Amino acid sequence: MNTTDAKRVLETALICAQAPLPVREMKALFDDEVGADTLRNLLDELVQDWRGRGVELVALASGWRFQSRPEMRLFLDRLHPEKPPRYSRAAMETLAIVAYRQPVTRGDIEDIRGVTVSSQIVKQLEDRGWIEAIGYREAPGRPALYATTRQFLDDLGLASLDRLPPIDATGAGPAGLLESLAAAGQGSLIDDGQASLPLDAAEDDAAPAAASGIDAEPENDAGKQPGGPAEPSADAHIPTDTPTDTPA
Repeated sequence: MNTTDAKRVLETALICAQAPLPVREMKALFDDEVGADTLRNLLDELVQDWRGRGVELVALASGWRFQSRPEMRLFLDRLHPEKPPRYSRAAMETLAIVAYRQPVTRGDIEDIRGVTVSSQIVKQLEDRGWIEAIGYREAPGRPALYATTRQFLDDLGLASLDRLPPIDATGAGPAGLLESLAAAGQGSLIDDGQASLPLDAAEDDAAPAAASGIDAEPENDAGKQPGGPAEPSADAHIPTDTPTDTPA
């Protein structure tokens, strides 16, 4: 198969794919007769071929896909005017903390936000496929360590965590982390890869972290145990000092 035909096959597969297509599946298109280097060259050519159009070919955490450009959203929304799910500011600040400070426990998140973290918030983010427990901290109670998922990166249109907008020391609090997260993907917000991370006006925080037993499950968390909070991921561009906010 010549290069022109191979690129045509690859382009067709990417357009018809229901999910991002990893390189290993692309190789299966050609019965492994086309190597990874050749595929990369074909992908680069396709990126150039589609430059300047309303659709672009992008590399995400789980593979490659065609998607509409951010400036097309205004027009596409007219075809599907349904409002996307809304997430409270508390939920989105929690997500931002996990994204920039991972791996973290609920206790770490509470230390940064200054309020208890409702188990409902954690479950909401897990159900959406944006965070997951990746292990347990070796500390009393062995609290779960949370990190973001490939689905989270795909929905933001990012290939890896190091593509998240960097933050500086002045923006290391919950609000600053959320602002940095919202800036990812050229300002697009999260909603199935193309945008919308609308915030509810109402907070769904339980109470100041100093209070106990209010709308939050008790948890022995290493964020409040000797040894301190988890070290931030090497993929995230963040300062090493963990900030604390005034209780809400």
